[in-house]
Amino acid sequence: MSATSSPDVSALLAGRHRILVTGGAGFIGGAVVRRLLRETEALVFNLDKCGYASDLTSIEGVLAELGPRALSPDGQSRHQLLRVDLTNAEATAAAVRQADPDLVLHLAAESHVDRSIEGPGAFIASNVNGTFHLLQAVRSHWEQLPAERRDTFRFHHISTDEVFGSLGPTGRFSETTLYDPRSPYSASKAASDHLVNAWHHTFGLPVVLTNCSNNYGPWQFPEKLIPVVILKAAAGEPIPLYGDGANVRDWLYVEDHVDALLLAANRGELGGSYCVGGHGERTNQQVVEAICILLDELKPTGAPHSRLITSVTDRPGHDRRYAIDPTRISGELGWQPRHNFEEGLADTVRWYLEHQRRC
Repeated sequence: MSATSSPDVSALLAGRHRILVTGGAGFIGGAVVRRLLRETEALVFNLDKCGYASDLTSIEGVLAELGPRALSPDGQSRHQLLRVDLTNAEATAAAVRQADPDLVLHLAAESHVDRSIEGPGAFIASNVNGTFHLLQAVRSHWEQLPAERRDTFRFHHISTDEVFGSLGPTGRFSETTLYDPRSPYSASKAASDHLVNAWHHTFGLPVVLTNCSNNYGPWQFPEKLIPVVILKAAAGEPIPLYGDGANVRDWLYVEDHVDALLLAANRGELGGSYCVGGHGERTNQQVVEAICILLDELKPTGAPHSRLITSVTDRPGHDRRYAIDPTRISGELGWQPRHNFEEGLADTVRWYLEHQRRC
């Protein structure tokens, strides 16, 4: 752990008391909700369709931990679940009216590339149409706010580095990188980014956008690389590795991402975008081998776990390399990751070993 401290979230909110988080039962959204509940007195409205990758367990644990602090002054829970699918325009508008937010953090999205290849329609419906419905509902809400609340209102759209396509052996993505999505998932997220920017320039909606690198950490649904490898290796099952394993990703610990999101949402330049990366470039092969080494130490009965690594056919359109240049968010907002990859990965492996039954 570095000496960098996490931001003072209550100070960042600066009077924004009603927070709407879409996708708050997901991996990154859940981490945002937990932070808001623990470190502020805000009312958190969690809009989530509660699909296959949703899990409220961690949030329920925080509410139990907080005791009386989990309640607002009028006695209601500070966490309000709005079980809504953004593809339903009327339900989305009703949820926004109920939340009456001062700040919206839009994380809800279909996000697994393999699933987007198998069924792209769900990604267009959720990521494109869903974002459109949310923007329309939020725009109507914002336009009707009293002047004081209207002036401080913000809409933060959380996106991915995959919208930029694939890098060669050198260079990094930045806020000026041209969009070049290669999968149905990244194309749907690119479309949603463009919608958010259009609603800012056409209608004046006060938006901020961030594009992040690959997240990892506790509570991630076990379909992404790191939890898949940990759980399969721990169970003594073959560890799938796409192609030659040389695809590079920039790994970002989820709590460091939450720091960046809260900074950008509250203090980022309106109409601006920020790239968030963890200074954690690794090939998939390096990530898998690092997990195996950690498991050899923590679960030696299965060692060497690297014997389980199995090459599988590469997926279509598999981008070769992603890397993020976070200079802007570091320089303007003072963000730095608090975890290096080795520390974050060790914490993550230990967490999954302790929670195997849940997974």
